[in-house]
Amino acid sequence: MIDGRPYRQAGVGDLRTGGVICVADHASNHVPAGVELGIDRSLLNDHIAIDIGVEGVADRLARRHGLPAHIASVSRLVCDFNRDEEDPAAVPTTSDGHLIPGNIGADVEARLDRFHRPYHDALADFVAAARPRLIVALHSFTPALKTSDQERPWEVALLYNEDDRAARHAIRMLGQQGLNVGDNEPYSGKDLNATMNRHAEANGIPYCAIEIRQDQIATEAGQARWAMLLADVMGRVALEV
Repeated sequence: MIDGRPYRQAGVGDLRTGGVICVADHASNHVPAGVELGIDRSLLNDHIAIDIGVEGVADRLARRHGLPAHIASVSRLVCDFNRDEEDPAAVPTTSDGHLIPGNIGADVEARLDRFHRPYHDALADFVAAARPRLIVALHSFTPALKTSDQERPWEVALLYNEDDRAARHAIRMLGQQGLNVGDNEPYSGKDLNATMNRHAEANGIPYCAIEIRQDQIATEAGQARWAMLLADVMGRVALEV
């Protein structure tokens, strides 16, 4: 966390309106002082704590490709920003078969007030200042969950709820790159789309909620490749919506 904030922003020094911005809800595995999760610290490097590779992609998009970014600086196990406040999983007690004992009986209201609300208030201000043509929400997913032996063949996927304007263009354009592109896979945006529901759909702003398979962006080289690819594709999507 920077100055106690549960987020940081990159590439906003010369923020221009009408462009493309980026949001990364699960970019960090940081556990702030005063929060005890009660888990083995090795799990903080696991997908249950962080969307592996996303921070590197978001930073490159912001600093090298001109897509300003709003980036979480707190682990999703502390507070999941891509959940509504009333969702019990906003402060999760289990994740992919792992118990999070420190969250059982936690003061949820205090967690929301310390992390969730400042994160989304700042994101709302960011969106209002940028007046973006397109919002890109970045996430990553595991090749397979520990609780399932089903492989996930998609290299990248687009999630959406009601507004699929940008997703349709992105699915087509990414497919033209020879990628196996998921359509509301491995999760459905009909069920899990809280941040984009609130900041994009509610404001009529087209968006692409992108899930990249983690093995694609586990290295700096992979992150650089995907940042370049997404900057190109998202720029072209923005011209179509």
